[in-house]
Amino acid sequence: MAHTIEIPEAASKTDIYDLVLKQIDFLLQDEDNIIANIANISSVLKHSLQNVIWAGFYFFEPDKNELVLGPFQGNVACTRIKYGQGVCGKALERKETIVVEDVEKFPGHIYCDSSSRSEIVVPIIINDIPKGVLDLDSGLIGNFDDSDKMYLEKLVKKIEHLFDNYPK
Repeated sequence: MAHTIEIPEAASKTDIYDLVLKQIDFLLQDEDNIIANIANISSVLKHSLQNVIWAGFYFFEPDKNELVLGPFQGNVACTRIKYGQGVCGKALERKETIVVEDVEKFPGHIYCDSSSRSEIVVPIIINDIPKGVLDLDSGLIGNFDDSDKMYLEKLVKKIEHLFDNYPK
């Protein structure tokens, strides 16, 4: 069953995230397939958050020491990112969320989409084991802030159980 939300035009960022998290809770309640859930979450984020041009996930492949592209919404993306490289690889290596105000000022930024101007990456770490990252890009400089960080980290905590058996 599909479930969409209507976001009031005057909604604050907090209001939007509250609605987004409720929608994701609804979508997860009867589905346990990681691909289906991650695909829907990517869509919710891309279509609900302001000025987001790309939203998706990368999965960590420890045998190759790199991230591989997972479900996403947006333009074509980099398929593989080496551990420790770019914003995604650095966030996973540091095991911390990275908010990049201006991607042109981030050393080693990987330009998968030249229209990306700011980015936020939240690592997915379970029991100190890297599983992947949640990555959002914006076409505006400075689009992401501490409230995005807080809510997206809350989202990752909420969905980390989906990654329990990944990689096998």
